[in-house]
Amino acid sequence: MNLQNTVEIIPFSPDLKEPIKTLNIEWLQKYFRIEEKDELTLSNPQEEIIDKGGMIFYAKYNGEIIGTFSLLKFDDTTFELSKMAVSDKAQGLGIGNKLLVHCFAVAKENKIEKLFLYSNRKLLPAIHLYEKFGFVEVPLEDGIYERADIKMEKIMT
Repeated sequence: MNLQNTVEIIPFSPDLKEPIKTLNIEWLQKYFRIEEKDELTLSNPQEEIIDKGGMIFYAKYNGEIIGTFSLLKFDDTTFELSKMAVSDKAQGLGIGNKLLVHCFAVAKENKIEKLFLYSNRKLLPAIHLYEKFGFVEVPLEDGIYERADIKMEKIMT
């Protein structure tokens, strides 16, 4: 059975408030630390992402949420790809690819012209995934996230 074909990408709903937090905390604790900004956003996804014009999506497989990403509204045509995480048990199965393909479809549908993200160079699989999807490094401003040492963007048009 092909996992890629059986993974469903679903939008956020209030009953799915917890998975964005649990999936992101899993990787934050593994590689970094949970910053105040993370705690606020992950504990209040409706208020901090959805109500501010953003979107959250989940990868669902066999009734279980195994991945997530969000698009945080920066302005009408620019969004930050953020809070992308895949469960440890689903790493290496192409879930990140599937999430990004969906992200680009959503961006096109919503006339988003530019996506940007913050990451860390030690997350090599993530950096390679972003590069594969056309993200390029741009200058990093100070004070966004302690852990961020790279900013990348993709012009969608």
